[in-house]
Amino acid sequence: MLVLPFLWLGAVRMTATQADLFPAATVASLRSRREMVVLDRRRRGATFIEHRVTTLINSPESTGMGFWSINPYVGCEFGCTYCYARDAHRHVVERAHAAGRLSEHDLRAMRTSTTWKAFERHIFVKQRKAVLQALDRDLLRLHRRHDVRHPLVIGTATDPYQPAERRFGITAAILERLTRERGLAIGIITKSPTIVRDIPLLIRLQRRHRFTVYLSLISTDPDIIRIFEARSPHPAARLKALRQLTTAGVHAGLIVAPILPGITDPVASIEALAHALAAAGGHFAHPSPLRLYPALHRTFLPVVEQNFPALYPRYRRAYRGSGAAPRHYTEAVIRRFRRLATRHGIPVTDPVMEPTTGPGADHRQLGLWS
Repeated sequence: MLVLPFLWLGAVRMTATQADLFPAATVASLRSRREMVVLDRRRRGATFIEHRVTTLINSPESTGMGFWSINPYVGCEFGCTYCYARDAHRHVVERAHAAGRLSEHDLRAMRTSTTWKAFERHIFVKQRKAVLQALDRDLLRLHRRHDVRHPLVIGTATDPYQPAERRFGITAAILERLTRERGLAIGIITKSPTIVRDIPLLIRLQRRHRFTVYLSLISTDPDIIRIFEARSPHPAARLKALRQLTTAGVHAGLIVAPILPGITDPVASIEALAHALAAAGGHFAHPSPLRLYPALHRTFLPVVEQNFPALYPRYRRAYRGSGAAPRHYTEAVIRRFRRLATRHGIPVTDPVMEPTTGPGADHRQLGLWS
């Protein structure tokens, strides 16, 4: 992911409601340092800080992926335990400090013993005017390179419809600007039912682009969601949103990422997901097994150890090194997913990237996680 520099503004602007949430001493301290524009603070613990950008679209070269990407926010209130973007958030904070745009005081506040939680507690909101100016420039760059063949994916390192979007509307502003373009392949990834608010906008985008909504859901089991995604929307709410999208004519399906070995890969779990997807009128499923980067071991593995102690040693052994699941397991679980989804009439594909996977099934390799 391309890490963008921070340009802090020189004053703290707060509404009366926001001021009520900050002790007077805290407000005075923020004003005296004149480094961060604090836009809001949730009672559940998240602070929102304004972030100006000079560029918005990350190139395929900068991310190492085969698509352009946009992330309207840095950090995410949902705070999923397996989210790789926590480490990217840390790098952004450290670069801001190294460039003199983040004080030592604020750096310490974001590097406590629970520094990994900064991802969900200190969320940077890309300033709307700067976002739209950067998007104009980046779209010109994209067209000059004649690189519209690469898809544009929104929400690869943060949820573009996390709760902050209800107030700040940065994602909607980006999508509105993209309705002035034509002929792109655009995907947007979210766990949030808030996306249905923008159905008219999504329909307009779909008329001008090859447009796809990926609703993210790893399980229909609320207990699994509570364990690994405690702040994210209930599975039933996401499936209801999917039904609303497809009924309205939006091309939408599920991205099942990550599949958790030994937890969400059993036949019954995948079958329940495929059945729910079909009932919601979903157009596709796109599965992806867990990648567990070393930086995530402290957030994810303790959750496995507490809730699935028998699997903990297997995770430790399987995810040494690069963080990718063993290749034989990855191939086997994708085959299993494809077989079960096809039984419910759901194609297994990535509508934006259009990958291919082989047919068949391999129960022996999946047995590693039984």
